[in-house]
Amino acid sequence: MHKRVMDTDALAEGLMIAVEQMVRYVRHSAVAGGLSTAASSAIGRLGREGPCRLSELARAEGVSQPNMTQLVTRMERAGLVRRVADDNDGRAVLVEATDSGLDVFRRRRAERAQALDLLIGELTEPEQQAVRIALPALARAIQDRQTHD
Repeated sequence: MHKRVMDTDALAEGLMIAVEQMVRYVRHSAVAGGLSTAASSAIGRLGREGPCRLSELARAEGVSQPNMTQLVTRMERAGLVRRVADDNDGRAVLVEATDSGLDVFRRRRAERAQALDLLIGELTEPEQQAVRIALPALARAIQDRQTHD
């Protein structure tokens, strides 16, 4: 039993290293808009989830509100996001991606997808099949976990 725990630990460690390398490779492949990782992540979230309050964006991105305020201000100056009134609460302000911001988001996503596609293309057919099965399964598990938390 002890050996099995060690095998599982080694498997998890190897998987974590592979995921980190893949994320780093794919992330560095996206250069459109010259965005920082934090800006890219925030614009991506706004593109996927729509407008949200600055405090919600900071919490979702795991950064402090002052840091998110600075980031949003920089992105606003670059024309990537704008602040708009919240129709549900006249006192609140939402941050939303502009058309330009969404265009940068789409171009960066396409660059990342192409980088991942090139990587997958270097794999054998059985390895490609394993990736097509494993990655969506892991994504589903993550989504299920987030839904239940």
